[in-house]
Amino acid sequence: MTQASLGESVVQKTVHAQQNNGVSAAVTHTQPLWLLAEVTYRCPLHCAFCYNPTDYDKHTQNELTTEQWIEALRDARKLGAIQLGISGGEPLLRDDIEDIVIEAKKLGYYSNLITSGVGLTEKRIQAFKDGGLDHIQLSMHDITEEINNFITNTKTFELKKKVAAMIKNHGYPMVLNVVIHRYNIGHMKEILEMAQALGADYIELANTQYYGWSLVNRNQLMPTKEQVDEAEAITNEFRANPNNKMKIFFVVPDYFSDRPKKCMNGWGEVFMIVTANGDVLPCHSARSLPNMQFPNVRDSGLAYAWKDSPAFNKYRGDSWMKEPCRSCSEKENDLGGCRCQAFLLSGDAEIADPVCTKSPYRHLIDQAIEDSKNPVLVAQPIVFRNDKNSKRIIAGELNDRVEGFHSLP
Repeated sequence: MTQASLGESVVQKTVHAQQNNGVSAAVTHTQPLWLLAEVTYRCPLHCAFCYNPTDYDKHTQNELTTEQWIEALRDARKLGAIQLGISGGEPLLRDDIEDIVIEAKKLGYYSNLITSGVGLTEKRIQAFKDGGLDHIQLSMHDITEEINNFITNTKTFELKKKVAAMIKNHGYPMVLNVVIHRYNIGHMKEILEMAQALGADYIELANTQYYGWSLVNRNQLMPTKEQVDEAEAITNEFRANPNNKMKIFFVVPDYFSDRPKKCMNGWGEVFMIVTANGDVLPCHSARSLPNMQFPNVRDSGLAYAWKDSPAFNKYRGDSWMKEPCRSCSEKENDLGGCRCQAFLLSGDAEIADPVCTKSPYRHLIDQAIEDSKNPVLVAQPIVFRNDKNSKRIIAGELNDRVEGFHSLP
């Protein structure tokens, strides 16, 4: 699961939430709608594009207990949250997910398990069904065993197909997420056909956005603009086919746009994350920002985090904006874009997102696109997401891969 796809899902689910909860956009700053519970950073996969922070090894100790997670769910529900994402890492590595699901149902959440499928058994999926889990989103990686196993650095291709069938057999909507990158973008038609053959009701084609491990591997993962355009054209053609019953979401990559996305639908507007160790964040990469102290559920409740904490209020509204955003007629469309991307690439969290062609730092995006065509840079080995590499990044052993950024991705 990537930051991009989660961000896109937030927008989609927010619309759904407003329809069911009567919450207007005008009051979302006081009422989070979507809670993402990153229950663990442990994961059996080692995906090169994982959105988890590269220094996640610092945050793997002292995971919240079952009781602390249930208290966090209750706190968020009191604030008005109605969508619950259960994610990680791989959430199925915890043996209390069934308990969390049961409590979420009691509290009235619409709950979504976001999983690689590793660890999902007939016994567990039946327990989820009995406990009231509403939705399972399964990650898929390619139509070939070679690319699936390479990009995840695991042998999980056959397992994922079995899990997809299990999800379908238990009456869940079939929801697939496929992260798109250089290694699989040429298989777009086949990926869509695979999803159709698996009986998918929804498929999210999440072009890689460059945060976390994908930023470290940006040169290796980024396709060309021509490849992205072709992939989108194939998707649109497939979508237009009257025989296609799937709903298809194509998440456009930032770097090939001329305006940034409204990141997380706005900082602290609809989206709240509680991480494995209890930190409360407005977005996945927020810990990369300097001089920010994020609250922790062990020290204060979620009401304080959402309403009163300096971190959640830092980039709400537009008073923090510099030019050209401050006087831009389009600022309501994107709220300046992503603060984390701005800081990681430029060193200034308050400038216009470098994706924007009005940003004085757009040249950083253009250079990244050119670097991704440089055969010398492309030939560098992928840094896979695993505990060993996280420790190496923290220790400074991979500075050649992260020195161009102003914080660890």
